[in-house]
Amino acid sequence: MLNLDHRFDFEGHAIAWGTFGAGPALVLVHGFPFSSQVWRRIAPSLARRYRLYCFDLLGSGRSDKPHEVPSQTQGRLLKALLDHWQLDHPDVLAHDFGGLAALRALFVEGAQLGRLTLLDAVAVLPSGSPFFAHVREHEAVFAGLPSYAHQAMFEAYIQSAAYHTLSAEAHQTYFQPWQDAAGQAAFYRWIAQSNSAAIEELQPLYQHPPCPVRLLWGAEDTFIPPAQGQELARRLHLPPPELIPGAGHLVQEDAPEALVGLLLTD
Repeated sequence: MLNLDHRFDFEGHAIAWGTFGAGPALVLVHGFPFSSQVWRRIAPSLARRYRLYCFDLLGSGRSDKPHEVPSQTQGRLLKALLDHWQLDHPDVLAHDFGGLAALRALFVEGAQLGRLTLLDAVAVLPSGSPFFAHVREHEAVFAGLPSYAHQAMFEAYIQSAAYHTLSAEAHQTYFQPWQDAAGQAAFYRWIAQSNSAAIEELQPLYQHPPCPVRLLWGAEDTFIPPAQGQELARRLHLPPPELIPGAGHLVQEDAPEALVGLLLTD
């Protein structure tokens, strides 16, 4: 497990973060409903080359879970952390909603990055799933589910993000921040507040990026299919995403060795 033993005050809320390894900076940005622990299987290998900076997005993991967390907030958070860490053009690796945060930090907040690697990123419309839409319509119902029903639904949702069967350790790792009553409410609140506005505002700003950008995608991703990555590549004037065989949306679990190999290869 990654140790996030530092706290950063962001707009009155505590953000959990940690750093380890040696070398040039590499900032890891997770998505939803994951936490920084999504990197736990690849971080030891990356830390042999990089100084890693990991954190939990606002509303997830061990960071505070306020009642209002618009998707636009995470880009501001990433920019604020980069300033706090005083990093000069750091490399960034971002997954899922972390990709949206990184792209907003780059195109909206003016963050200066070294290299940005996007992994199955939330970045173009259409975005969202029938499950997300249903939760938006009935948030209170989902937040009030019995704990066993919430756990069963969460585990089914997480498994659908992976191509291979997840281990019991993976299920427990991802469920832990959402398992008590406050976490359960925060889980469905995040979904209910995840509308398309953050992407709608961002898409018109897409252009050839001011730093090198690399797109990696799970070949079997059903959450955000590779076609979405191809559309993002078109909008950013980049080559198509590099597909990772035998991996779904949760590449870090499905193919960690292949992912590390790609990340350590220029």
